[in-house]
Amino acid sequence: MLQKIYLLLRLALAATLVFLAVWLLKDVLTVVFAASLLAVILHGVARLLVRFTRLPFWLALTLVVLALVGLIVGFVAVAGPGLVDQTVKLRQALVDQTHGLHDRLAGTRWGGMILNQVPQSLGGDQKGGGGGSFGKEVAGSLAGFLGSVFGLFGTLLVVVIAGLYLAASPETYANGALRLVTPRHRPHAKGLFEAAGNALWAWSAGQALDMLVVGILSGVGLWLLGVPLALALGVLAGLFNFVPYIGAAIGAIPAIIIAFSVGSATGLETCALYAVIQAFEGNVMAPLIQKRAVDLPPGLTILSQTAFGSILGVPGLIFATPLTAALLAVMNKATRTLEPDEVI
Repeated sequence: MLQKIYLLLRLALAATLVFLAVWLLKDVLTVVFAASLLAVILHGVARLLVRFTRLPFWLALTLVVLALVGLIVGFVAVAGPGLVDQTVKLRQALVDQTHGLHDRLAGTRWGGMILNQVPQSLGGDQKGGGGGSFGKEVAGSLAGFLGSVFGLFGTLLVVVIAGLYLAASPETYANGALRLVTPRHRPHAKGLFEAAGNALWAWSAGQALDMLVVGILSGVGLWLLGVPLALALGVLAGLFNFVPYIGAAIGAIPAIIIAFSVGSATGLETCALYAVIQAFEGNVMAPLIQKRAVDLPPGLTILSQTAFGSILGVPGLIFATPLTAALLAVMNKATRTLEPDEVI
C-alpha cells in the first residue's frame, strides 16, 4: 500500500515539474519546436529532390531554400503594392460606411441613445476620457508596437537560422540528445525520435497539399467573382489554412471585407464561396489526405488548439496540430496496442 502511494506521489511530482518547466520555458520551447518543424519540412523536401535528381544533399537543400526565398520575394513584389493600395481604399470605404451609419443612427431616437453610450474614439458621441494624455497614449502604443514588431522579426530570424542548421545536419543534434538517455533505453528513445519526425513530415506534407488546394480554389473563385487581389487573397487563404478550422475562418476575413467594399452582392457571394470551399475541404479532401498522412480526430484537434493556445498563446494555437500529431505518434510508439477484448 505504501509503495503504491509512493509511486503516485512520484508521478504527481514528475507531472508537476514537467508542467512548471513547460510554463516557465514556454517561449523557448515554442521557438525550438518551430525551428524543428521548419527543419523537418526543409529536410524532407530536400530528400525528395535528392531522390528524383540524384543531387548532393547540401545542393538540394540550398536549392530548396533559394526557391522558398524567391517565392516570398516574388509574392511581395507582385502583390505588395496592390495590397497596400487596396488597404487604403478599404480604409476609406470603412470610414465612409461608418459615417453613413452614424448619420442614420443619429436620425432616430434609439440610435441617438446608443451613440450617447459609445465613446467618440469608437465613432459615438460620448465625450470625455483623457484627451490631454492622448499623445502619450499614442506614443506608448507606437513604442509597444515597434517593440513587438522587432521582437517578432528577431524570433523569426532565430527560428529560420536554427531550422536551417537542424535541416542541414539533423543527425548531429539527434545523436546529442540520445547521449542524454541511458544506454539501455537509447534504442527505444531513437524509435520515439523517428516516430515524432515521421509524424511531423507526414502532417506537413498532407497539410501542404490541403493548403495548396484551398489556395487555388480560393484564388480562382475570387477571380471569377471579380474580387480585387484574387491571387494574393488566395495565397493568404492557403497560408492561414495551416491552422485547421480557426485558420480557415481567419483567412476568409480579408477577402470578405474587400469583397463587401466592392458591393454587397459580391460580399455575399464571397461568403458563400468560402463556405463551399471549407465544406469540401473538411468533408472530402481532409479525410482523403489523412488516410495517407496523420489521422487526427476533429475533437482532439480543437481541444489541442484550446489547450496549447491557453498555455503558449498565439504560437501554441498555430503549432497545436503538428505538436499534437508528434505527441500522438510518440504515445502510439511508446504504448502497446489494445487487445480485441480491451477495445470499447
